Amino acid sequence: MYLLGYDIGSSSVKVCLIEASSGKVIASEFSPKKEMKITAVNPGWAEQNPVDWWTNLKLAHEAVMHESGVHAEDIKGIGITWQMHGLILVDKDQNILRPSIIWCDSRAVPYGEKAFKEIGEEKCLSHLLNSPGNFTASKLAWVKENEPEIFEKIDKIMLPGDYIAMRLSGQIGMTIEGLSEGIFWDFKNNCISEDVIGHYGIPKSFFPEIVPTFGIQATVSASAAQELGLKEGTPISYRAGDQPNNALSLNVFNPGEIASTAGTSGVVYGVLDQLEYDKLSRVNTFAHVNYTPEQIRLGVLLCINGTGILNSWLKHNFATSLSSYGDMNELASLSPIGSKGLSIVPFGNGAERVLENKETNCSIHGINFNIHTKGDILRAAQEGIVFSYEYGMNIMRNIGMDIQVIRAGNANMFLSSIFRQSLSSVSNAVIELYDTDGAVGAARAAGMGIGFYADSKEAFSSLEKIAVIEPEHEKQEQYQEAYTRWKHHLKEII
Repeated sequence: MYLLGYDIGSSSVKVCLIEASSGKVIASEFSPKKEMKITAVNPGWAEQNPVDWWTNLKLAHEAVMHESGVHAEDIKGIGITWQMHGLILVDKDQNILRPSIIWCDSRAVPYGEKAFKEIGEEKCLSHLLNSPGNFTASKLAWVKENEPEIFEKIDKIMLPGDYIAMRLSGQIGMTIEGLSEGIFWDFKNNCISEDVIGHYGIPKSFFPEIVPTFGIQATVSASAAQELGLKEGTPISYRAGDQPNNALSLNVFNPGEIASTAGTSGVVYGVLDQLEYDKLSRVNTFAHVNYTPEQIRLGVLLCINGTGILNSWLKHNFATSLSSYGDMNELASLSPIGSKGLSIVPFGNGAERVLENKETNCSIHGINFNIHTKGDILRAAQEGIVFSYEYGMNIMRNIGMDIQVIRAGNANMFLSSIFRQSLSSVSNAVIELYDTDGAVGAARAAGMGIGFYADSKEAFSSLEKIAVIEPEHEKQEQYQEAYTRWKHHLKEII
């Protein structure tokens, strides 16, 4: 018996097949091998064609099925996770009306700021746990004002994972977790926010049926079964945005537990059991995967847009002579803590929530042509990302998060010993690395959704811890000196 996990990222789509009883990964693949195209027609814009997600899902899926040799009838559940906050619009025939406005697109910031003031800051924060900000609801408001001819054709709105579920089943649904990440959910009244849709003029008919995060949400249609080589009727039994799902992948379900990722963007995500929020809305609070109105489980999310994308930019534009990120990490390791006085502020990927939606761009400070080398710049970039994490984690601590242990998958920036050690030492937290990723987590969660696993403890019993990183207490003064210098540069910018 097997379970499939689909992870719809902005860089690639990953597909994973696990054997349900053991939790063992049987096959895993991603597509494309180079990063998916993000279109920026204007500064601050970011769009992708949802059809590209489906095309790459099919390619990765085909490779997984071929490698595994598993029969379609032995796949008993499908889980889906996705890049959060994207907006997909379809007409009554399920045709896409425009490219998806994805998470790092900042065009909707003014719409969210206006809604925050006009609905009322206290009401937004106490009911939505966030300001409307640059999230899905505000993106839809932008479409309404700037593309009215498209807005008039809308039958349903979706998030990226809902689109994939629609392609698999022909049915459109959305979870409470998805509604909350779009800033459509009223936590006090446990319903779609009348304040938000009333302010923006969004018809309630745009919203699809609410489906459970875990459970039989839909089943694979005959046409999708033929297209993918699956069995018609295979259950789609789980869906969640990438950050709640990444926390799930690390077995983070309960209050006080912390997860982190460091891909294109970087996240620290902690679970709370009460309706808390940052009064400046610099960190976000969404429904966690196990949230119900009866059992409050909220994910407090710190997002740094300029994380792995900075490392990627350096690789493709600066360190072109180095063949891999491993080579970059090795060269960076030759530079000392603090990068010889060099600081990089990494906020170059759109408006940053942690900076109250300011768009500052990335900047380098203190460069000296006589002493600094390529390795110093590469290290300063990683340290700058770490310092942006710590800056945001202080906000999380102020609303009740106790950050003592950070769980992370052994992937992306966490593959770098410099990044791991710097983060542990600056935050004074132990980092635990696990052999998992979002697609694996979605596959395990699909097993929970069909009832194969009794609970999360059983689903994640085989989760393997592969490393523990402790703070370097004897070097913390050096880390803190570099962090203080970095904060000084950031203060000058903002």
